[in-house]
Formats: sequence, C-alpha cells, structure tokens
Amino acid sequence: MNGLFTIGELARRAGVNLQTIRYYERRKLLFPAERKASGYRFYDEGALKRLVFIRRAKELGFTLEEIRELLGLRVEPASSKEACERVKSKARAKMKSIENRIAALESVRKILKDLLNCCDKRRPTEECPILRAMEEKR
Repeated sequence: MNGLFTIGELARRAGVNLQTIRYYERRKLLFPAERKASGYRFYDEGALKRLVFIRRAKELGFTLEEIRELLGLRVEPASSKEACERVKSKARAKMKSIENRIAALESVRKILKDLLNCCDKRRPTEECPILRAMEEKR
C-alpha cells in the first residue's frame, strides 16, 4: 500500500507512540482514519505530515491549543498576508514566553549557586543554609 500506513507505521515514521496518535485524535488535532473492510485503519501522507507538524511544534514549546490555532492558519490561502502575520505574531509571543522562562531559570540557578557556595562544609541539617533558605518566606 503505497502512501498508506497502519497506526504503528505512522507512529514510527512520525517519531511518536500509538497513544500519542490516539490522544491527538481525541483532541481533534489529527483525524482518525476510516476503517477498511479488513478492520484496519490506514493513514495517508497528509496524516503523517500533520503529525510531524504537531510533534515539531510541541518541540518548539507550543501548547496543543496553540498548535490547533497554527493548524487552522496553515490551511488559509497561501496569499493570505494576514494569516502569515498571525503565525509570525504567535511565534513572537512564544519566543517572549521562552525568554521569560529562561530569565526565571537563570535567577533560580544563581540562587542555587549562591546557596551551594555557602555550603562548603558538613554541618548538622538544622544549620544547613540550603534548607534554611527553603524555610524562609519571600
């Protein structure tokens, strides 16, 4: 069957597991294939492309709801400048969100590094600067 895949083959080619495909079908991000007379479902190249798109968008940090919106924009006419600008706007917003998370993680990293520097010798746990810092209100 050229260009048609069982769910197992689709999962393998897209780099996801079977449960992920079924989950995306339940969330209506991926359309379930119709059953053939044999009882098997066969997915086409379009399903593979859509699944790869979803997986890649997840890797870039987009939520499933954001991916749903991107998929909706993806089917707009190729000449739609508005759709292109909306995609770009969503990508900018995701970049800002990631930059904010990185800044927050850098702050946590600095705090932990400072705490580790305070903890240069063995002490009873009631004197541990790391545990004390976690007890403090901010």
